[in-house]
Amino acid sequence: MKVVVIGAGPGGYEAAIKAAKLGAKVTVVEKDNLGGTCLNRGCIPTKALLASSDVFTTVKNATKFGVNVMGEVTADFPAMISRKDKLVSQLIKGIEFLFKKNGIEVVYGTGKLIDKNKVEVTRDDGSKEILEADRIILATGSVPVCPPLFNYDGKNVITSDEVLSLNKAPASIIIVGGGVIGCEIGQFLRRLGTEVTIVEMMPHILPMEDEDVANQLLRQFKRDKIKVIAGKAITSVKVEENRVVAGLEDGELEAEIMMVSIGRKPYTDGLGLENVGIQTDKAGRIPVNKKMETLVEGIYAIGDIVDSPFLAHVASKEGLIAAENALGGNKEASYHAIPRCVYTDPEVAAVGITEAEAKAAGVNYKKGSFDFRGLGKAQAIDKIQGFVKVLADENERLIGAAVVGPNATDLLTELTLAVHLGLDADQVGDVIHPHPTLSEAIMEALHDIHGQSVHKV
Repeated sequence: MKVVVIGAGPGGYEAAIKAAKLGAKVTVVEKDNLGGTCLNRGCIPTKALLASSDVFTTVKNATKFGVNVMGEVTADFPAMISRKDKLVSQLIKGIEFLFKKNGIEVVYGTGKLIDKNKVEVTRDDGSKEILEADRIILATGSVPVCPPLFNYDGKNVITSDEVLSLNKAPASIIIVGGGVIGCEIGQFLRRLGTEVTIVEMMPHILPMEDEDVANQLLRQFKRDKIKVIAGKAITSVKVEENRVVAGLEDGELEAEIMMVSIGRKPYTDGLGLENVGIQTDKAGRIPVNKKMETLVEGIYAIGDIVDSPFLAHVASKEGLIAAENALGGNKEASYHAIPRCVYTDPEVAAVGITEAEAKAAGVNYKKGSFDFRGLGKAQAIDKIQGFVKVLADENERLIGAAVVGPNATDLLTELTLAVHLGLDADQVGDVIHPHPTLSEAIMEALHDIHGQSVHKV
């Protein structure tokens, strides 16, 4: 069985390896570096930079822990960027190694569907090659959205693609969009001295999460002196020499640069969908069934080009499902327990439905919560901000959860498993959690559903 995968992001490369492990002869088509947006311009680079700013902040506050640091503590922005680039390069080589060990061929160039069994690849030098395939998996990802209003030029007005390659921290920045990317980049730059203003047109930052969750991060942003303007939209953008002037309904903002992070759109340009009879929806997404197969038998689509959350781990899971089904399997995608993570300080993580969504849907739910400040471990590491919140339906089954605080993105896994398996609050709360740990907040929140948290008044 010959399988061609177009795109080597987290969905595409994992689909390729899975298909190879199931016995297929796999060829991957990639027009850029292996790893896609996630590895090259998204998840990994941002986490590398955030790790640098976390260390910087920790060292500056070392005296709180009885540690004296001699001399002035300074941030070396170019060194942080260099570390990020080195890490990305190492991980790209890791994918190359996995491909080699699994006998996967990589053809660099732009892939285009000719028919249901042929993919044309155009290389940078203009040469073309036709690849034969029994099955095709489309995994071309997405690109940032930047409407004409913002006068994008890649220099003064940028997207998340360019911000990760700056050679110095700007003196000031306007960030349009208070979602995951805007919040993460905003806090990183602020901790290096940049004056940061975040503009979010929705009522609060992190608009996909509950307001009480978002407010925990907002409190930290106020401590960090990050200016947040919510419930207002940018109405105009003027790019002048070395500055950007943004108009609001009731005034103007000025900064050295502006970053637009208001979302992403599927990237299917030049993919040749019309050659096989595939039509996208109004949002540019490719319709698929639960097996990730398109309307054309033998052609699958995954990740940001289908109607599912724009998350790397979602694309990876869809890739594994598509690969298995392409080789005769019968797997179906499930989206009721997708973890959502924000790597700010404090971290924000959630799974399942939010409290706002439960109310809107008329769900008869029960809620339990517990603040981190009630934990000995949180006090010991001086990370007391935040809480755990869990939601259970009328049958006690866990349907949603949120964690705001230290290591929230790692702690969420226990609750993701519970929501995925449909476990009830008593089952998970009855598990002995080690002491002293941050995970005790999960246990206490589960006990609180019935008012039985012994450490909560």
